[in-house]
Amino acid sequence: MSIHREGYKYILIASVLWAIIWFLCYKFLIDIPWLFWPIQVACFLLWFWIIWFFRLPARDFTYNDKLTIAPADGKVVVIEETFEPEYFKDKRLQVSIFMSPLNVHVNRNPIAGLVKYFKYHPGKYLVAWHPKSSTENERTTLVLSNGRSELLIRQIAGALARRICWYVKEGEVVKQNDEFGFIRFGSRVDIYFPLGTQIDVKIGDMVMGGITVLGSIA
Repeated sequence: MSIHREGYKYILIASVLWAIIWFLCYKFLIDIPWLFWPIQVACFLLWFWIIWFFRLPARDFTYNDKLTIAPADGKVVVIEETFEPEYFKDKRLQVSIFMSPLNVHVNRNPIAGLVKYFKYHPGKYLVAWHPKSSTENERTTLVLSNGRSELLIRQIAGALARRICWYVKEGEVVKQNDEFGFIRFGSRVDIYFPLGTQIDVKIGDMVMGGITVLGSIA
């Protein structure tokens, strides 16, 4: 396991803050152990959680041009037919994955192909499961085409998330399971499939980015 590059700054900030708090506690609270030690434990837990949040586990990825692989770790919270208004402007099959603050937050390309469309939308920070979060929250929209099918992937910031990162641009050719983005501190990823796509997960399933098969490409 390694640390994702998005985490270096936050880990440094957390380490410096803990060092400052430790120094102040040592200077003023060392004779009050019932207060000194709980503060140190709380600082350690926060520092450890930040490292854990930005972890980048080693994985043996699934690669298959006929399969759509989960773009994120998390829980499947939506599988439904819905209208996609931004790019396709027609009905699609939506699968949504909710990432809690404990999940790995790397986002990976579910298929290989051409980035046909990409757009960043500033917005609100409603909780990720709110019905309007898909259209009103800070988000990005990415459309990948592999010649047989087009998928729309949407990163959605949640109530805790304040920064969506992306590493692709329109016109770029990408590989399956390469990183296309990262969302900090809780969020959601929506994938829009063509109607009739066979979906191999169900609501409530826990999926792993780059590993779990979401469905088959026609």
